[in-house]
Amino acid sequence: MYKKQMTIQRVICFLSLIASVLVFLYALGLMTDLYDSLYPMMRNPDNLLETDVPGSIIYYDMQPFNRSLLRVSIGLILLSCLLFITNTSVRRKYYVGNYAAVALNVIANAATALWAHGQLAAFKAQYLQIDFASLEMWSSIWETPYIGPESTFWFDAHYAVFALTLLSSALLIVNVIWKIKLMKEEKSLIEAGKAVSA
Repeated sequence: MYKKQMTIQRVICFLSLIASVLVFLYALGLMTDLYDSLYPMMRNPDNLLETDVPGSIIYYDMQPFNRSLLRVSIGLILLSCLLFITNTSVRRKYYVGNYAAVALNVIANAATALWAHGQLAAFKAQYLQIDFASLEMWSSIWETPYIGPESTFWFDAHYAVFALTLLSSALLIVNVIWKIKLMKEEKSLIEAGKAVSA
């Protein structure tokens, strides 16, 4: 039973690392379509209100959030690495450092998912307010890529990205509970063995 638990424990820690790297990649790709389509619509970069397409200001409005998400994703990667630094992935018996590493990962993943979901839902609503008819017209004139109102992939992809981070957090919790249960069973077997030998 220990061998199976240790194997699953290692897989869960790698899943947590993969999930945090996925958040990082998502943060890098989030603004790609918006940049290609909306940035050329800005007539005067010094005056963001001067735009050929009403609503295209979202490209600038999302910049602070995107920078923050990128920084947070780097933090999530470092916290996932903490699982390996504390040997949470391979340790048979957990100590305070292991419990702390798991707790930090779970709290950070949950907080990031809630924060990012709220921000992205609001930005998606703002994105859908863009004057897409005007954007299509100017895109054909300027020969730039056109994104339509149905192009909400990057806003919707966060459901999958953060579902994976929440899944990895849930599995970390389940692993800790399983580990505690196995440790209690081992302790009771040791005590029973001592009682028989005495």
